[in-house]
Amino acid sequence: MHTSISEEEKLRRPYYKVMELGEEKLQAELNSWTREDLIGWLVWNDSNGVYRDEDSLREFDNILGKTEAISIITRQILE
Repeated sequence: MHTSISEEEKLRRPYYKVMELGEEKLQAELNSWTREDLIGWLVWNDSNGVYRDEDSLREFDNILGKTEAISIITRQILE
């Protein structure tokens, strides 16, 4: 079942709202998030990605750090 979401509703939800920010505001916002929040956004945005610690350890033998998570999110939003 696919549920459509209005533009107004998108702007009230943090995961959508962050996608509307310019580069400078986006960086400030992401830097205020916890590493877990960043990973949550990445999993929400790209369900096929390897972001959760248990998946990342199994696949790459390390976990995703906060700086790298911010870089990936920034790239996914701005490109």
